[in-house]
Amino acid sequence: MIKNQRKAYFFAFLAILCWSTVASAFKISLKYMGSSQLLTISSFTSLLIFLIFIFWGGKFGEFKKLNPRDYLNSALLGFLNPFLYYTILFKAYELLPAQQAQPINFLWPIILVLFSVPLLGQSLNLKAVLAVIISFLGVAVIASKGSMAGFTKSDPLGISYALISTVVWAFFWLMNVRDKKNENIKLFLNFCFGFSFSLFYMLIADGFVSPSLTGWLGAIFVGFFEMGISFFFWLKALQYTEHTAKVTNLIFLVPFLSLMVINYVLGEKIFISTIVGLVLIIVGIILQQRGKGA
Repeated sequence: MIKNQRKAYFFAFLAILCWSTVASAFKISLKYMGSSQLLTISSFTSLLIFLIFIFWGGKFGEFKKLNPRDYLNSALLGFLNPFLYYTILFKAYELLPAQQAQPINFLWPIILVLFSVPLLGQSLNLKAVLAVIISFLGVAVIASKGSMAGFTKSDPLGISYALISTVVWAFFWLMNVRDKKNENIKLFLNFCFGFSFSLFYMLIADGFVSPSLTGWLGAIFVGFFEMGISFFFWLKALQYTEHTAKVTNLIFLVPFLSLMVINYVLGEKIFISTIVGLVLIIVGIILQQRGKGA
């Protein structure tokens, strides 16, 4: 594909705008349905989107190249994401204000660094250790709302869910990069299996009660913008960009734009401690990235 940085920025900003709205969409949708219903409907929506991408791109022939091991691998990935990751993340959003759950979930690149030690045999240099400390300090600031007394007012289970979701996502990311299937095929199969797990879990745990129109629209919105078309936009941005860092660095806009949407749409008063904690998390991520070669 011919490189075109203007197109790369265009698609990157579309993806960023999608991801900036979903924290608010999570909270709104969870008012009208349980987390298992939200995941089932949204993952099915994403499944249909990826099927359209495959049809549009004429990639149905790729399925003939797959063997049982490929399907087994996709089943594992689909269990991790969307099923396990979003099951845990939605639980965090049920218990926490969006302005706490969203920034903590952004910690996953730091968790990835910690995973790289036992799984990839990498060592932690001084910058990496400092990055981990700074980012977790940011989580502590967000969880405490800037004071020791704030710890007693935060939901420890919700904070735990938010942190565990970053662990699941980091592990999924490590597994996913080893999967060399076509991206749309890979996403379709992941969500095909993920939807199946979600549907089974919903029927066993909660049963299905048809939500209100607002609930349906919220779940479809989440599936379309968080799990679906945003991936298409982001992949396009990476294909068009002259240098990956020119678009990947833009991802740091997401949590700040998300806080603006949370404030406007949900009416949550954004605490100074949330902003300070988020800045610390991002400083840690940047420090870690710059310290990779140290």
